[in-house]
Amino acid sequence: FLGAGKPPMYGDYEAQRHWQEVTYNLPIRQWYFNTSDNNLLYWGLDYPPLTAYHSFLCAYIAKLINPDWIALHTSRGYESQPHKLFMRTTVFVADLLVYIPAVVLYCFSLKETSIKKKASIWRIALCILLYPGLILIDHGHFQYPLSLGFALWGVLCLSYDWDLLGSAAFCLALNYKQMELYHSLPFFCYLLGKCFKKGLKGKGLVLLIKIAGTVVVSFAVCWLPFCTDMAQIMQVLRRLFPIDRGLFEACMFSSPTPRSKLANIWCSLSVLIKIKNIASPQTQLKISFAVTFLSLLPTCIKLTVRPSLRGFKFALVSCALSFFLFSFQVHEKSILLVSVPVCLIINEIPFMATWFLLVSTFSMLPLLLKDGLLLPYAVTTLAFLSVCVASFSILEKTSAEDLQLKPFSLSLKGYVSWFKSFPRIVRSLFLLSVTLMGLLSLASAALSPPQRLPDLFPVAVSLVSCLHFLLFWVYFNVVILWDSKNSRSQKKIS
Repeated sequence: FLGAGKPPMYGDYEAQRHWQEVTYNLPIRQWYFNTSDNNLLYWGLDYPPLTAYHSFLCAYIAKLINPDWIALHTSRGYESQPHKLFMRTTVFVADLLVYIPAVVLYCFSLKETSIKKKASIWRIALCILLYPGLILIDHGHFQYPLSLGFALWGVLCLSYDWDLLGSAAFCLALNYKQMELYHSLPFFCYLLGKCFKKGLKGKGLVLLIKIAGTVVVSFAVCWLPFCTDMAQIMQVLRRLFPIDRGLFEACMFSSPTPRSKLANIWCSLSVLIKIKNIASPQTQLKISFAVTFLSLLPTCIKLTVRPSLRGFKFALVSCALSFFLFSFQVHEKSILLVSVPVCLIINEIPFMATWFLLVSTFSMLPLLLKDGLLLPYAVTTLAFLSVCVASFSILEKTSAEDLQLKPFSLSLKGYVSWFKSFPRIVRSLFLLSVTLMGLLSLASAALSPPQRLPDLFPVAVSLVSCLHFLLFWVYFNVVILWDSKNSRSQKKIS
């Protein structure tokens, strides 16, 4: 794992262990404050309360096995084999209890719409569970899948019209990791649209009040220990949203000590324009907010006016991708917040979903190489691609109709003839993309960059990935908006 055996910080593994040390040994009121026993510069807690409670639970079990693992101060950098096994087990258990059941049950929920055979259900579940990005980050870079798992439970509940349970599940996701804000607007707009559809003078108003009450109660329960005074709440919020760090803190293109290799628009633009040198952090925040808001607006309006489960799932992808590309303080691992919703629509657009998931894994290549995960990266990526090709025959699903672009092609009228060659063009682009990603992966792993350009390969990976993501963002928005504008045509096509 990244940083193993390298003081003073030791890496993300140590971050998770240190949070267990802090939450077990210190009173709750000190968890997010800088004290002599809790140096916030050394992996200070910067996730919401549910993460802290989970760390405390893991610490309680660790204490029973070996108190040295979480001893205050003296346990820093602890990396014994038994402790590694314990920590890996906690990740696997989180997968087993939250994420994997949500994936399997979601796939079974598809049987009433587009899936008929149980074999197909299990093939979809296998493709989702073999997504290499999540495997490599959760188990290779040491992250817990609980926020994504809770969000999946929220989607699953909404697919059965269990709106209150879905709202509560998403509140748990948001209170585990604040990055779930990427998915918050689709949840909000879909539920609000349902309330409008039912009528805000009758059943819709009742549903809106129930949902609002569920959200308030869920947040109140999660934040109750911190509600003793306003100072506690404000300190937690400052830890969750450190806006003073700037647009892309420690982005490799602008920092002498790079941390992130980020494939979003701001880091890519910084190759040509040094944004941090010409705009203050407050100005960067305003620009980022404005661009993100405008990129989200069409999808959110469509989902509110025409709420549908299919539209909701596509909106999760589009909105999360907008946040990743344009928002403030993004981490390269945040692409998982886009990838998991893409997994949910892999049965509807298998070709584009598979392509996106391959690119999302590739975009994290510099981080994975730094972790020493080249072999797992190659093996899991090839396994995932093989299963998708075998399960969906993706190279045969490239027509405009297969890619949900038929309404868009019809709206072009005089240019419809161009779409006759569309499948061949798309397949060629896919093969070119996969070849380019393969060559860059080999070059990054095997070749030394020129002395004048030490970051050549990471920069190339980030720029290529960013270009892909921009094209995917356009694609998903076209699918969403033309589906809304041409609903009658879409019904005839279906």
